[in-house]
Amino acid sequence: MHELSLLNSLLSKIEQMSAVENKTPIAIHLQLGPLAHISPAHLREHWQHAVAGTALASAALHIVELEDINHPHAQDMVLESLEFACDTMDDCSQEDREKNDD
Repeated sequence: MHELSLLNSLLSKIEQMSAVENKTPIAIHLQLGPLAHISPAHLREHWQHAVAGTALASAALHIVELEDINHPHAQDMVLESLEFACDTMDDCSQEDREKNDD
């Protein structure tokens, strides 16, 4: 199953990046190409099953769909970034502080 392979690769990358930060992400930001062979809805469904019962279960999954079939990542699912919670206000950027004030 191609989707499972893609998702396992994604989860492995997230685990590696989380280990570097020594934190669990609160949000995952992905780009999904129009030729990636999986729809956002199908990806979300597989994501929910894969992360059920893990620390990632509460993380928000944000998917940006690319529309251009000629885009360099048209066939890919790209991990754009992970968002981590701040342990203290000293750990936060100004942008994060403003989010926490809202």
